[in-house]
Amino acid sequence: MTQVAFPGLGIDMFSIDPVAIRLFGLEIRWYGLIIVTGIILAFAYACYRSAKEGFTKDDMLDLFIYTVLCGVVGARLYYVLTSLERYDSFWQFFEIWNGGIGIYGGIIGGCLGILAVCKVKKKSFIRAFDMAAPAVMIGQLVGRWGNFCNGEAYGDISKFEFFGKVFETPNASELPWIMQVNSYASGYETVLAHPTFLYESLWNLIGFLIINAVYKKKKFNGQICLMYFAWYGFGRMFIEGLRADSLYVGNIKISQLIGLLCAVLCSAAIVFILIKKKKEIKNG
Repeated sequence: MTQVAFPGLGIDMFSIDPVAIRLFGLEIRWYGLIIVTGIILAFAYACYRSAKEGFTKDDMLDLFIYTVLCGVVGARLYYVLTSLERYDSFWQFFEIWNGGIGIYGGIIGGCLGILAVCKVKKKSFIRAFDMAAPAVMIGQLVGRWGNFCNGEAYGDISKFEFFGKVFETPNASELPWIMQVNSYASGYETVLAHPTFLYESLWNLIGFLIINAVYKKKKFNGQICLMYFAWYGFGRMFIEGLRADSLYVGNIKISQLIGLLCAVLCSAAIVFILIKKKKEIKNG
């Protein structure tokens, strides 16, 4: 059972059962239902954009199947490879129902799935990435609420980490939206925490609204995808600094490093291509 409160907002402790349905010994968790809801909404949005990018209904169905499958495998593989010390046997690697996936691995796996389908169908993978990027943001902003139901993916109010450097944040507990959480992830102790799942959900919502507004006015194929990686990477770089459950390479948080690379490289690519196109129009 997960217990959550937001004292500064006047919301007292309430309980959330992570299990939504129990049927014949089978447990279906809110986390899974919320993730599936996010995937369905993401697919619906991609279908909405599909005609503009030259994809048929059959193309979309193939993209959906292979992108989701590759995304799940990638998400699990990413987590396992960065957490090998947590596993005692080979077969534990496959026990995804016990938790352990990484969003960047899911994105990488999903991209590989899109590439494979587009190559077989002789479709533009760049257009497919543009179509999929805002859809992924929908999946992410919805999916983070699964973490809320599990009482996980919250932030440490005592410090902020930035590429191995630790900054103390002694006054963070006074922020009105700081939550109290008692869950498996907290060792069933009531702790004060940043609702980083909420931060990331809101960041993705804002990014989606901006990118969706730009979509019809994009200057080149691939711009929407680059905007997504730049936006998400920049936000995740800072939000990850608060997370209390990060994966590390040495003393650096992996997702923070990937976020920085995505933000810098994709922002630079957008600027470079826009300048190049402006020069072409001027000289053309």
